[in-house]
Amino acid sequence: MSEQSPSEEARAGHPDALPEYAERVLEVAERIPPGRVMTYGDVAEWLEEGGPRQVGRVMALYGGAVPWWRVVRADGVLLPGHELRALAHYRAEGTPLKQAGRTTQGHLPRVDMRRARWDGGADAEGHT
Repeated sequence: MSEQSPSEEARAGHPDALPEYAERVLEVAERIPPGRVMTYGDVAEWLEEGGPRQVGRVMALYGGAVPWWRVVRADGVLLPGHELRALAHYRAEGTPLKQAGRTTQGHLPRVDMRRARWDGGADAEGHT
């Protein structure tokens, strides 16, 4: 698994061009319906390329323009440093959440992965 980046020639001609892998990751993030989520690993599996870390890197660098809160950790824990923003999106979209236990750090809920996880389903035409 190697990181993909644009060639020197591509960067010279289009300095704002995204790496092809990043574009594909962001396209998957945009397809996830409101109220549903995919894990970083799910996205990599969907693309049949890379892994959770590569997807996470793409989301960290380029994910601000897509519904980033719909790509999550497999355990449903909210993205550190962005918990309250993500929680607002989840509540607005009706994403299933699990209430935090008394021992949960910060007493923040988690995404209910059993109910919120999206596998691409029938709405996933154009799967690559």
